[in-house]
Amino acid sequence: MPSRSGSAPLRPRSSSAEPPPWLAAAPGGVVLAVRVQPGASRSGIAGRHGEALKVQVRARPVEGAANRELLAVLADALAVRPAALTLESGHHGRAKRVHVAGLDVETAALRLARFVDKPGGSD
Repeated sequence: MPSRSGSAPLRPRSSSAEPPPWLAAAPGGVVLAVRVQPGASRSGIAGRHGEALKVQVRARPVEGAANRELLAVLADALAVRPAALTLESGHHGRAKRVHVAGLDVETAALRLARFVDKPGGSD
């Protein structure tokens, strides 16, 4: 039914939208599939890499430095405290799974959309 202005009323976004392939619901939060590029010139989320979120970190993969920086970059992008993130798998490889406590899929997708949906992003 149109509103007084003649336009259709706004409808709330359906929560049944399919989450991105790199994001999944998990008990107590969400899990991100991440592809890490250590030794980059700058740290940050660089878009997608296949079905994973691509994150560049300046730290080299020595004594867990790259993993610590990865969690800090993701915590900053998701606006959560670093203690809310846990590296579930991939401690010694580039493909990793990171659990984020206290977020739902929709909130995490919204907070990361500006990094993933930017023009010219990698894939």
